[in-house]
Amino acid sequence: MQSVPKPQWRVIFDLAWPTMAEQALGTVVQYIDTGMVGRLGAHATACIGLTSSATWMVNSPLWAFGVGVLACTAKAVGAKDEQTVRRTASQTVLLTLVLGVIIGVLTLVISPFLPAWLGAEESLRRDGGLYFGIVCSPMLFRAALTLFAASLRATGDTRTPMFINVGINVLNIILNALLIYGCGWGVVGAAIATAVSYAVGGIVMSACFFRNKRLSLRGTRIRYDREAMAPIIRISVPVVGTRLATFLGHVVFSSLVTSLGTQALASHTLALTAEQAFYIPGYGMQAAGATLAGQALGERDRDKLWRVSRTVMTFTILMMCLTGGILFLIPRQMMALFTADAAVIAGGVPLLRIIAVTEPVYGMGIILEGVFEGVGETRAPFVYSLVCMWGIRILGTVLCVRYFGLGLVSVWLCMAADNSCRGFMLAVKYFRRNWLDRLLPPGRAAD
Repeated sequence: MQSVPKPQWRVIFDLAWPTMAEQALGTVVQYIDTGMVGRLGAHATACIGLTSSATWMVNSPLWAFGVGVLACTAKAVGAKDEQTVRRTASQTVLLTLVLGVIIGVLTLVISPFLPAWLGAEESLRRDGGLYFGIVCSPMLFRAALTLFAASLRATGDTRTPMFINVGINVLNIILNALLIYGCGWGVVGAAIATAVSYAVGGIVMSACFFRNKRLSLRGTRIRYDREAMAPIIRISVPVVGTRLATFLGHVVFSSLVTSLGTQALASHTLALTAEQAFYIPGYGMQAAGATLAGQALGERDRDKLWRVSRTVMTFTILMMCLTGGILFLIPRQMMALFTADAAVIAGGVPLLRIIAVTEPVYGMGIILEGVFEGVGETRAPFVYSLVCMWGIRILGTVLCVRYFGLGLVSVWLCMAADNSCRGFMLAVKYFRRNWLDRLLPPGRAAD
């Protein structure tokens, strides 16, 4: 008896809910984590916030190559090409080893100098550098965590990465309690807890990757395979450019905020943490959109690709209208989760209200970026990110802070303008359909 196909909305949510649950539980744990550090005072919060943008930047090549791995694996899965799935998996292992070692060494070398490069106050430099160096030391395990999770998600297994990442976050809380408060190690204790959690997560994710039947390397040697690696690199390189341009922009952005003082940096850091919970629908649905778009491309089904991407985008916009409205109403309560400092809380309230207004447009951009990455259309998002980050956020912030002497609110207005413009530019590209005609010309659906 032939099974009845699931409705489209059910397929989307079956893929999306584990990622959303992972994001939600991870965010709750991060809230607890940040609250633990926040109770140590503005100095500790600022030390961690100082290098957070740099941490995102050094992770960007891992996330970018994860996009290439997901797109190529999902396309092969959609085409039912099991040999290509396995060959792509072997290149994923090679990328994990190379990127993990290179990035790990580089971060350890620059960690003592990074806080000074970012213009931090003298009192923040020692602890900020130690935190960055310790957190980045298990980079090989972080590479495994990111790239192997991308492979698993591309096969439709979003639950395994969810359980592993939730476990990592719970372990991080337990270790934080022991090392920050039990041992009295403060910021260094928080860093060690994070590093150990990443190492354990990377080991478990590797075990699940090698045990996955579709990704099985049985009969496949782990060596450079030019034919299998080329599409991964072709898709990933523009994403590397996008991530590096974006996160280098975040580093410059963070340094500009740092110049406003420790209190402003603390408000900025905690507001960034608080808003993460309200992006959960967007990033959860992004994983589903990228996977389903890549699989539809592999099936050569033009109508399915258009239909599923539009449905995911609609769901996300509706959900982020709701989350944005909630954030707008309770910004003070969100800030108070992480600190008792009245001045830091007051500084964060207007920031969260500014970003809440842009949630739906930002969510649309998140989904469309995921769809384009899932089908390997990565050059245009790179250009849009470059223009919006540097032409709007950074240039606007420099003018506001350095030339007009404006404060943190103006900085977040520039950030909101960047997010909104990027979302609208991606939407224009999407609805023009030029990309779709190039990938799957009309009349060739499901051929």
